[in-house]
Amino acid sequence: MEVSVAVGVVLVGIIVITWAWKVVNWLWLRPKKLERYLRQQGIAGNSYRFMSGDMKEISMTTEQAYSKPMSLSHDIAPRVIPFHHRLVNTYGKNSFVWMGTIPRVIITNPEDLKYILTKMGEFPQPEPNPLVKLLATGIALYEGEKWAKHRRIINPVFHLEKLKVLCTLLPIFIQNFL
Repeated sequence: MEVSVAVGVVLVGIIVITWAWKVVNWLWLRPKKLERYLRQQGIAGNSYRFMSGDMKEISMTTEQAYSKPMSLSHDIAPRVIPFHHRLVNTYGKNSFVWMGTIPRVIITNPEDLKYILTKMGEFPQPEPNPLVKLLATGIALYEGEKWAKHRRIINPVFHLEKLKVLCTLLPIFIQNFL
């Protein structure tokens, strides 16, 4: 009887230690390792903050930006995405932001964007929220051959001649629907 209780206690201890290790890995070790890898590749950004990442700062800067009146100019980035705008101004065109324990890379350099968009197979999309998968489907969530097939289907729509025709028809659509 005493041996089975001791074995049970040891098994429970192993399960608790394993669970604790997974939590520490998820909340601290993995984000710090990802941060180190990003910095080694020359991508700068804020240091990881436990669990929340940059979420508090994002909400504070957005709240501050919305509390001020908007200037009449075409430069709307400081108003619409103030944290990302400040991050790009501080750390450069290629930087990263922490969404909880997950780093999101911001790439605004056109050459890098072109490379990434031509090598879609090498840069997988992050797994979307299950609620997003339930409510929204389409080319934005597709990957691989399914993405390529749908891209080929919609690609002719974006030729310059067809866009010009659409722009000439736009006032007619607006007039009929308003």
